[in-house]
Amino acid sequence: MREERNARPEGIYVVLDSLRSAFNVGSILRTSDAAGVKTVYLCGVTAHPPNRKLAKTALGATDHVQWKYLKRTEDALAELRELGVPLIGIETVADSIPYDAFTFPNPVAVVFGHEIYGISEPALALLDKVVRIPMQGFKTTINVATAAGIVLFEILRQYREERQIRA
Repeated sequence: MREERNARPEGIYVVLDSLRSAFNVGSILRTSDAAGVKTVYLCGVTAHPPNRKLAKTALGATDHVQWKYLKRTEDALAELRELGVPLIGIETVADSIPYDAFTFPNPVAVVFGHEIYGISEPALALLDKVVRIPMQGFKTTINVATAAGIVLFEILRQYREERQIRA
């Protein structure tokens, strides 16, 4: 059982496009470690180590999940595209697909945007698909760290299901 817990899927990447809260970044890094994410790209104004607020919520995850800071999100997306990784935005735009009706490719890069403004227009234009988490209440968005947890563990669920089908 220990081997399965430590087995890291090699195909999940996370891109954070100018998140303003270091606490959200730390939480996403912690969740990324738990989900076995290969690399987290911290872009634009997104906090990056060393940062006291980030460290508070990351609880040491920066020592276990690979991260990379790039000033421009577009550069991170170009790097991933060069690796052949499909780019999937998590955003509430008109033509977005509900996350539970979307088959996440393997490998995949999921892009999360600014807490108020979402994914920047230049980054949005580079994405292959845009996926959303459907909302049932008055508010039309949820906390970005919560959204990351929902999406990352849906990807893992799909990957586990795919492995069972192939077995």
